[in-house]
Amino acid sequence: MIWLLIFIVTFYAILIVWLAVGFKKVDTFKEIVTVNKTSFSVIIPFRNEVENLPILLKSIAELNYPKELVEFILVDDASTDNSVEIINKFIQKPQRFSVLKNIRTSNSPKKDAITTAISVAKYNWIVTTDADCILPENWLQSIDSFIQNTNPKMVVAPVNYKAKNNFLEQFQLLDFMSMQGTTIGGFGMGFPFLCNGANLAYKKEDFILLNGFNGNNNIASGDDIFLFEKFIKADKKSVGYLKSSDAIVTTFPVKTWIDLINQRTRWAAKTGNFSSLKVKLIGLLVLLTNFVVVYYLLFGSLKMLFIPFVLKIIIDLFLFLPTIQFFKIKSNFYKWYIFASFLYPFFSLLVIFKSLFFKYHWKGRRFKK
Repeated sequence: MIWLLIFIVTFYAILIVWLAVGFKKVDTFKEIVTVNKTSFSVIIPFRNEVENLPILLKSIAELNYPKELVEFILVDDASTDNSVEIINKFIQKPQRFSVLKNIRTSNSPKKDAITTAISVAKYNWIVTTDADCILPENWLQSIDSFIQNTNPKMVVAPVNYKAKNNFLEQFQLLDFMSMQGTTIGGFGMGFPFLCNGANLAYKKEDFILLNGFNGNNNIASGDDIFLFEKFIKADKKSVGYLKSSDAIVTTFPVKTWIDLINQRTRWAAKTGNFSSLKVKLIGLLVLLTNFVVVYYLLFGSLKMLFIPFVLKIIIDLFLFLPTIQFFKIKSNFYKWYIFASFLYPFFSLLVIFKSLFFKYHWKGRRFKK
């Protein structure tokens, strides 16, 4: 078992250092154009978001971007609360808004909602975000600057959590930061393999050319990653990462452990459908590393009990530190990091097990893998 430990930890360390180097290689984008030119159709699906919509709508009202260059399309996915009424009151403000009913055609409500909105979108650049997000003031301005400077077909941009100073929310924040760091690192090493639909932009014409979500709309989640894979396969150089603090969209952690397990199960359920063998091997390596940590914590000798755990938390810092610096995470990082690192291997194995053998619940509906 000791040789297997050495083998797995060595390759895991190589992976994390590789991603950390990639993170540094992605330059922070600072070019700001003087004239905004890009017209955007911003698509926001929602379902029972009565608590979050006022925050989102307030941030929309405060966006620093010409109103004549942007429209907002909000798609109601069978809400049973007062979400639509809240939006209708806000529409009196001077933005271009439309509220649509989701047209369900597949097993994926969110993909259907985005497709419904794209079918009526006026502009070629589509931007997606979520109803539980806060949009930064210069969000669209930074995306426009990036488009004008780099001429991409898809733009992947950063997402952060607004987390309270308690273990549940800090655990989610750290878990999410690992994904954000991995996303940026992959771009830096010329192997982009992750994105987040809460902050994603792409050309409508290319969405149509690539047949949108066709081929994966039987999978409930993955409105971002499977489309991203299509864009990468078609033209990897046309997909860029916007590493800018002005572009960071903020969202909120879930409020219970049950909701967190269901959310992460939903995310994990799509991994087996990734088209890239290399991405699957990366996922397998991370899974094996977490398994080894759990095995030694539960069954290891007193001499070896904490060695894999300590090695992993030291290795992870290579990617965590530049990531939290970029996202300006100011909470008591090291205190939460130790506790979260102890729980995470158990949590990740539970999520993988649940995603393989059980259905999951999300927003009042039950889905299978």
